[in-house]
Amino acid sequence: MTFDAWLISRLRAHGAYAGVSDGAYGRAVIDALKKVQQAEGLPVTGVADEETVAVLRRPGNSRDLFGNDPTAPAIPAEPSWMREARRLMGTREIPGPQSNAVILSWARALGGWVASFYKDDDTAWCGLFMAHCFGLALPDEPLPSNPLSALAWSTFGLGMPAPALGALLVFRREGGGHVGLYVGEDETHYHVLGGNQRNSVSITRVEKSRCVGIRWSRTGERPVGGRILLQPNGEVSRNEA
Repeated sequence: MTFDAWLISRLRAHGAYAGVSDGAYGRAVIDALKKVQQAEGLPVTGVADEETVAVLRRPGNSRDLFGNDPTAPAIPAEPSWMREARRLMGTREIPGPQSNAVILSWARALGGWVASFYKDDDTAWCGLFMAHCFGLALPDEPLPSNPLSALAWSTFGLGMPAPALGALLVFRREGGGHVGLYVGEDETHYHVLGGNQRNSVSITRVEKSRCVGIRWSRTGERPVGGRILLQPNGEVSRNEA
């Protein structure tokens, strides 16, 4: 069982969550966490920290999909937005006149001008993917005014001197930019989990010299650990248009 599935199960057992048990960490989960935290006199953050998880380990008032089992998986080092990104790995745009309905749904969920503008997954969608992941996991986090522009993410959240797992990385490329999440690094490249990489949600290597910003959210989990050193394996991405 994943941590997020366990979390939803325990929130349901404690009567705080009545949403869909799809294992996805989203707005309904955050609202349920805030209810539990408020009832227990904890800081109302919507983040599944150690104190909140300890409360959810207690027997609940009702049974849930996992038989009211309070045994908790370890709290992941990966922040919630990165868990959503991993959940969507393999999502791929459709060549030609058709578009992947999942990708288009991210634009509809953002609403406003993005929903009316974004109608075709041939349009670059790395920024749209980041807006989906952060917007779902952190509904109180301000997003760039133009989330479709990768370079606009260079002012997102807070700057970092060095990346940690799940940090947002902003890159320049010829004619534009690219944005994704830090998985690790080798001597010359960052390993990046992002959208519109080889036309899909995937992990690829991007040259460090192209990086123009390392950012972290203001409202989500705090960074855990520091740099992650990996072997220089995998394809190098040089143009994510």
